[in-house]
Amino acid sequence: MKYSYYLLFLCFPMGLFAQQKAHKALGKVKIKVQVEYDYLVFTPSNKSKAIDGKLPLLVFLHGAGERGDDLSLLSTTHGPPMLVEKDSDFPFIVLSPQCPEGDRWNALQVRLLVDHIVKKYPVDASRIYLTGLSMGGFGTWDTAIHHPNYFAAIAPICGGSIIHAFQAKRIKHIPTWAFHGAKDQVVPVDNTRRIVKALKEEKSDVKYTEYPEAGHNSWTETYNNPALYTWLLQQRLKP
Repeated sequence: MKYSYYLLFLCFPMGLFAQQKAHKALGKVKIKVQVEYDYLVFTPSNKSKAIDGKLPLLVFLHGAGERGDDLSLLSTTHGPPMLVEKDSDFPFIVLSPQCPEGDRWNALQVRLLVDHIVKKYPVDASRIYLTGLSMGGFGTWDTAIHHPNYFAAIAPICGGSIIHAFQAKRIKHIPTWAFHGAKDQVVPVDNTRRIVKALKEEKSDVKYTEYPEAGHNSWTETYNNPALYTWLLQQRLKP
């Protein structure tokens, strides 16, 4: 097992071309997007899921309680970064960024970080999966909506999205398995129900698991379920 700790500081130049028709003028400006994340990368000893030497990548977005600059919060609290501490045979590369204190997940910054990891590690670009819980569940929905042709599948847990009502059609083609606890008093279960309903109205084959007796913690049972990872590995981006 290899567990790597990083502080990422990246500046990505982005070209922006503008034409002002009223004055018949052309303008050009370069905008730099700054990405600064601490993150963990787990590289598995188990290469059984490699295809042509490339491994699947699971991107995990944590909840609000793990924000800050202490990476140990990720590996000792919830989800895949905690699981791989005990299971070196977990067959995915696992990327676990840490959101700075007071911030929320930014879809563009998440995407740029994943691009960086794809260049640095033997990642199969057709098997990149995104999951997250609570605040990370919101981040999972929103990142997929902003980058709808990037992830092979998503698994948002007890999250939601303020833009799903008119953007569900953007992700109707993404294999999605959503989870929520029916008794969640932190993030109302209707958040996920509404998105699932909107996706089904767009003829998506979205899967939804609602735990009748679960409160906000609907992630422990989800991430401990081998069926989730089997399902993820069945999904690939089409060429």
